[in-house]
Amino acid sequence: MKLSYLWHGLPGHPIHPPLTDVTIGTYTFATVAGLAEVTGITKSSGAYGWWIALVFGLIVTVPTALTGLLDWLSITRGTELWKTATLHMIAMLSATVFFALAAIFGHASYTHGNVSSGAFVLTVIGFGRLTLGGWLGGAIVFVHGMRVVKPRA
Repeated sequence: MKLSYLWHGLPGHPIHPPLTDVTIGTYTFATVAGLAEVTGITKSSGAYGWWIALVFGLIVTVPTALTGLLDWLSITRGTELWKTATLHMIAMLSATVFFALAAIFGHASYTHGNVSSGAFVLTVIGFGRLTLGGWLGGAIVFVHGMRVVKPRA
């Protein structure tokens, strides 16, 4: 048993991707809850779900980002894999900034059961960056084969 298994996971079972599922799912819920509120589908409950999901998403982003950073540090610099992983990291970090700004600037309206238009726009921008980052993350695995165990013949 290697010590690095604690942050990288076992061969063929990395830790970072399952954590991204939680993070992406939480931010997706926040975006949908915000949409439900700004379109009038809900009255207050969408705002509460939106803000709580943003805060929870920011919390689970910490271990997700840390495990991703540790994986990124193991990649040979300058390779196509490293370039893709770097773009993935930039997209995800920028998404996190937009979600954090949405939570900060949207807090006042959230306390009144609303999602402000500015905070919702920040959420949608964050979601767009998140989508781009997820696409790049898929390329890391499915194009470059990072952390994929080759089957035995």
